[in-house]
Parts: sequence; C-alpha cells; structure tokens
Amino acid sequence: MAAITAGMVAELRGKTDAPMMECKKALTEADGDMAKAEEILRVKLGNKASKAAARIAAEGIVAVSISADGKTGAIIEVNSETDFVAKNDEFIALANGCAALVANQGPADVAALSALPMGEGTVESTRSALVGKIGENMSIRRFTRFEAKGKLVPYIHGGAKVGVVVDVIGGDEQLGKDLAMHIAASKPKALDASGVSAELLDTERRVAIEKARADNKPEAMLEKIAEGTVQKYLKDVTLLAQVFVKAEDGKQTIEQLLKAKGASVAGFTLYMVGEGIEKKVDDFAAEVAAQAAAAAAKK
Repeated sequence: MAAITAGMVAELRGKTDAPMMECKKALTEADGDMAKAEEILRVKLGNKASKAAARIAAEGIVAVSISADGKTGAIIEVNSETDFVAKNDEFIALANGCAALVANQGPADVAALSALPMGEGTVESTRSALVGKIGENMSIRRFTRFEAKGKLVPYIHGGAKVGVVVDVIGGDEQLGKDLAMHIAASKPKALDASGVSAELLDTERRVAIEKARADNKPEAMLEKIAEGTVQKYLKDVTLLAQVFVKAEDGKQTIEQLLKAKGASVAGFTLYMVGEGIEKKVDDFAAEVAAQAAAAAAKK
C-alpha cells in the first residue's frame, strides 16, 4: 500500500476542489495513483471533480497572425511568470512577432522558431534580453500554423488569455466571427465525434458505469446508461453538436447554423493560456516565517 502524504492530498484537492477527507479516501483506494483517484472522485462527486481541467494555471498571452487573404496564419502561446509582465508592451510585441514568424516562415518547432532572425539578433536572443531587462522568466510554449481550406478567422478574448483560429468554408464575415466567439465561449474539444480520443470516451463510459453502480442501477442497464452518457458528452464537447451560443431559440446547433448558411468548418484551434500547466502557489505566511527563522539563526 502506497503511503498517502499530505502533499498528495493537497494536490488532488487542488485538481478537484473535493473535500480533503474525500481526497484522502480516493488516494487510499487508488493506492496513490493520482489519475485513478481523480476518476474515483468523479464517480462519487460528478463533474465537480473535473472542473480544474479548464483552470488557467500560468500567465502569459495568446497571439495570432493571419495573412490579408485569410489563407495562412498562426496562433502561439507565450508564457510569463506574472500577469503584470503579460501586459508589458515589449512582451506583447515579442509574442506578436513570433506569431508572424510562424505564419510567414513555418518553423518546425519552438527550437526552430527560436533560431529565426528577430530585431538585431534571433528570437532567442530577443527573449533572453527581455528576461534580463524585466527580471522574470518567459517562454514560448506552443504554436500552430495554418493553411486554410476556406478562410481563417481569428478571435482573442479575455485580455489575450483565450485565442481561437477557425477555418471557415463559405458563409460571410459575420458567420466566421460568430463561430470563433462560440468556440472561445464553449471550448469544444473537437469538430465532431471522430476527433474525440477513444481514451476520453472510455473514461466517460467507465465513470458512468461506476456511478450507476453506486446508485444501485440494475447491471442490465449499465451499458445503456453508459452509452447515453457518452452521447451526451459528445454533444457537449464537439463543435458541430453544440448549441450555438447566440441561437435565438436556444436549440440551433452549430451544424444546423452552418447548413442554413451554406457553409462548413474545416477545422479550428483553441488555446487557453496555461492550460494543463501546474501553477506555483506561494505560501506568503510560510515564506515570511522561514525568512524570520533564517534571520534569527544568524544572530
């Protein structure tokens, strides 16, 4: 049996917002496996235990660069340690410059981007100089370059914390804007069911079955319940099946909207700053106490 430490309990609580004792019980049941413990809590507590999946865990901005004809473009995430630096004009200029380089030159990865010319040096030397000037670390985390089948439509939201690029075939300018804003608001994981990983669906199915068992549902009904849960999940996370956020009747799906406009979506990319990054949380009181203890030790 794995030892369950206070740190492990705190980490699971941070991911799920579940009560401390429930976190400890789940970790004990999972023999210390964090992912399994999170799944156990989802069975017991429902979706409350997965809300941290969308929590912003690092600072920085998302920047986009789209060609005048909307045929090529890029989206990039550049991180900083604090939101204060994320609002710095030079930091924003670095992110925008990097987005333009990705769109225009198509580097293979972050290392290749870092080696490209920028200003009087390279992207890397520009970044390093800015780190030295501001005194805070910053990094280029990820980017995606696009070659459109239709036309690329960008959207930046929430102080550049959320960025979207959608490739729209047909329709008009307003449709593209509406789609990009919908994606930013509803955060779909894929265009349709074919884009959702089997692993995610297996997890949803497994959680549904265990939850149904916990609710004393008949064994003969478990598979049917699980399939219904999976279908509901797909409606929630696939763009085409989602209800359009501006639908006047509250029922029109994105698929229906596109059909009415004689348009289609070739694909989209959604970036949320810090998504999936574990953010450092400073304990100010503990830091002060440690400094006081160190000062006392020197006397």
